[in-house]
Amino acid sequence: MRTYVHLFSYLLIPVSLLFYITSYSFADTRLVIGLESNPVNLDPRLATDAYSGRAIQILFNSLVGKDTNSNLIPELAEKWEIPDDTTYIFYLRKGVKFHDGSPLTAADVKYTFETILDPDFKSPKRGSYEKIKSIEILDPYTIKFTLTEPFAPFLTNMVLGIVPQAAAEALGKDFSQKPIGTGPYQLKAWLPDEQLEFTAFPDYFEGRAKVDQIVYKIIPDDTVRFLELSKGTVDLVQNAIPPDVIPLVRKTKGLKILTRDGTNISYLGFNLKDPILKEKKVRQAIAYAINRNAIITYLLKDLAKPATGLLTPSNWAYEPNVTRYDYNKELAKKLLDEAGYPDPDGEGPKTRFALTYKTSENQLRKRIGEALQQQLKEVGIEVTLRSYEWGTFFSDITKGNFQMYTLEWVGITEPDIFYYIFHSSNTPPRGANRGQYINPELDKLLEEGRKILDQEKRKAIYSQVQKILADDLPYVFLWYGTHVVVARDRVQGFVIYPAGDFTSLKNVEIKE
Repeated sequence: MRTYVHLFSYLLIPVSLLFYITSYSFADTRLVIGLESNPVNLDPRLATDAYSGRAIQILFNSLVGKDTNSNLIPELAEKWEIPDDTTYIFYLRKGVKFHDGSPLTAADVKYTFETILDPDFKSPKRGSYEKIKSIEILDPYTIKFTLTEPFAPFLTNMVLGIVPQAAAEALGKDFSQKPIGTGPYQLKAWLPDEQLEFTAFPDYFEGRAKVDQIVYKIIPDDTVRFLELSKGTVDLVQNAIPPDVIPLVRKTKGLKILTRDGTNISYLGFNLKDPILKEKKVRQAIAYAINRNAIITYLLKDLAKPATGLLTPSNWAYEPNVTRYDYNKELAKKLLDEAGYPDPDGEGPKTRFALTYKTSENQLRKRIGEALQQQLKEVGIEVTLRSYEWGTFFSDITKGNFQMYTLEWVGITEPDIFYYIFHSSNTPPRGANRGQYINPELDKLLEEGRKILDQEKRKAIYSQVQKILADDLPYVFLWYGTHVVVARDRVQGFVIYPAGDFTSLKNVEIKE
């Protein structure tokens, strides 16, 4: 236990904070949400980061949506039919309008997916729709998708915001900064690194949202974020209050805490083109050297659970019987020796090799990096920490400019996510195989898993996939997160989604 006293520095909250809590509130129809970082891109065809996703979720709608338990439900499509294994017909709701007043039609749906499939558009989501053979408009409110072969995740992949053809063509690349959707809120202003302002869309097809204005306020500093919650200048934050501060939140008048187990997974990613990290025994040694339980206990305050893979235990395809990497320093050292990296001086100051680890400027993420740095040092690996503003950090990761990094995948429900992340064809910008992982055996399984519609047969395939990845370790799977929402008491109706989505903002009310 003593080992970690100097490793994990707790976030210091000034005593004066306890006296800084004042009575403050905005007008009843204004809701301010604190975000850690700035969104990168508000075009649903291009965005891949979670912060952009939180804005897209209130700006756009999809043909198919998800309920609070991640079940698929009708959204812009009031219903759909599947006459055979390769044909899907969607019947659109009539009377749906975009924020510019133009009506939603099948032409907009066709345009949205055709642009994603256009190689020149360079959508990182293209691989999810490559099985589409044709898109046919049957009438202004009916559209048919024909696939080249059966494709099990097709309906799940329809959870993607639909863009208006006329506006998107007119704006071109500017559409990502000036988005127009059908969602409950429309973008009023975006001051990068400061805030995004949204106003309720009066013609929203499900009825006007109950809060007139929503502001996403960018607050990178943990202490300032809590301070603004306390005095009422921020109304709600999700997964953006350090675990150390939760006890103080519980004592703060006017604040409440909501929690829910999520489908988010934190992981340590490797660049497999790196001459050191391409060695499997090195990656396995790193996995054994990480004391997840200590980090979860001391830094995350038990608001997480050790992960065994990409899928959470609640997922229908989860495989529990995989190789596990419980903390074992001696085994880590042995594997490093076997990999050809002996410790040059035993317990001395010299190291086996050096690596660079990248993360964002979020304080908790940096503290996690410091913990990993210390743990790897204890087996003879020197780690240099580099933290960056979110946009710069995420750009580096998507470009493959890293040796090691940590990130989080959010909202995983469909196991075809393995294809997007690990299939050898999905290196950026096409997909998210950022570590350049290549495994022909895995590729074959992932291709097969997409074609089979029987869930039990798919489960058997993804069981093999998870076992291969647990052994090969292109990622070290760290922990499954618990969603934590801190809100003012006056905020009513916010529901936590398994993926941490902000979808329920359309139903939120302010009640003093």
